[in-house]
Amino acid sequence: MALIEMVMPKMGESIMEGTILNWLKKVGDNIAQDESVLEVATDKVDTEVPATHAGILKEILAKEGEVVAVGKAIAIISTGGDDDKPKVPSTEQQAINTVITNHITEILTNANALNNVQSPTMADIILGRFYSPLVLNIAKQEGISSSELDTIKGTGQDNRVTKNDILAYVVNKKANPIPAIVQKPAEIVVEKAVEKVEQNVIIAPITAPVSSPAISVSGGDEIIEMDRMRKMIAQRMVDSKRISPHVTSFVEVDVTNIVFWRNKMKQEVYKREGEALTFMPIFTEAIAKAIKDFPMINISVDGDRIIKRKDINIGMAVALPSGNLIVPVIKNADQLNLIGLTKRINDLAVRARENKLKPDDLGGGTYTISNVGSFGNVFGTPIIMQPQVGILAIGAIKKKPAVIETPFGDTLGIRHMMFLSHSYDHRVVDGALGGMFVRRVADYLEGFDTERNIF
Repeated sequence: MALIEMVMPKMGESIMEGTILNWLKKVGDNIAQDESVLEVATDKVDTEVPATHAGILKEILAKEGEVVAVGKAIAIISTGGDDDKPKVPSTEQQAINTVITNHITEILTNANALNNVQSPTMADIILGRFYSPLVLNIAKQEGISSSELDTIKGTGQDNRVTKNDILAYVVNKKANPIPAIVQKPAEIVVEKAVEKVEQNVIIAPITAPVSSPAISVSGGDEIIEMDRMRKMIAQRMVDSKRISPHVTSFVEVDVTNIVFWRNKMKQEVYKREGEALTFMPIFTEAIAKAIKDFPMINISVDGDRIIKRKDINIGMAVALPSGNLIVPVIKNADQLNLIGLTKRINDLAVRARENKLKPDDLGGGTYTISNVGSFGNVFGTPIIMQPQVGILAIGAIKKKPAVIETPFGDTLGIRHMMFLSHSYDHRVVDGALGGMFVRRVADYLEGFDTERNIF
């Protein structure tokens, strides 16, 4: 027989670990390829992880509640064959560890020559105790040295220091100040090494905890605990407003032609394709075209660098029955026609509400749409999905009296109008670019061909 290691899959950009929520299979169970084996939680989504191979679940290597790094083995599947040694797939984590090791070794070597001190070995730094990039970043921002970090008691696996451990330490330290620790030259070198590693691994810095004002509670008030997803959404929204200076530009759009065309085509689309034709595919198509015209909207910021994205992957904010929000991604939206966009959007929306999205459905977004009009709102000021630099809110379509320009003069008429609200990161997107982009989206919508045949 052959033994296959099932590893923790990559759950999206910047996600380095996941928490085992629940094993759906037990040791000895038969499993089919792509059959869900366990549920995993990250800071983006709770999702089911499918089996990579068909066979028998021979061994479970990670317990429920355990935090596991991406690429680490979580189970062993027994399949047919002659090899009885587990096959270890190559992982992205191995490449990351190599980069980290090379960076730190280089810095320690250079520092040794200058300071004539004995530097700690790689085993002391990396293998002695593992610190996640999140923990290292918090330690840096709070001025916690490497020697002080080593004194923090960890509650994670193998006494690993978790985010909660270091935040609790920071709060306690501020409440009970201790004398500053004098660093040795070697410790300063390690601090610089950690800083260089963070610059290569972490895109967005993490906010230190901020004290909230005390809130009084009366007898008739109800206290509701935030669920895990709501806590993550809250933190991400705060982080985004802290990272990006938001500016919002508004444009009013005449979508009368689109309304009439959709009313004419929706029955035929449903009859031939079995799909509901909404306005979202039309809006998505216009945004993808505008991104091609203004590619500097399709970027991310990494420190002092701008990353210009090749693919146009448009995220679509979806409200869940729980009241939470999730953003599945339409990959390569510019390469899909209206029927393709309709099918993709409907599929993502249904699976989002049924909690059946896969990690790949949520990663790789380069721009985002939020349809606030579905709640009757005429416009909004949406918050950017980091590390993107723009998000467009689509308002409700309302009938309004409007001036209509004709070759014979202006006249008044009833038109279907809506607002587009474009929030953008003013660090890299100026008002001219942000305003021209949303205006171009409006131009594509107003110039929609009413004689268009999508079949």
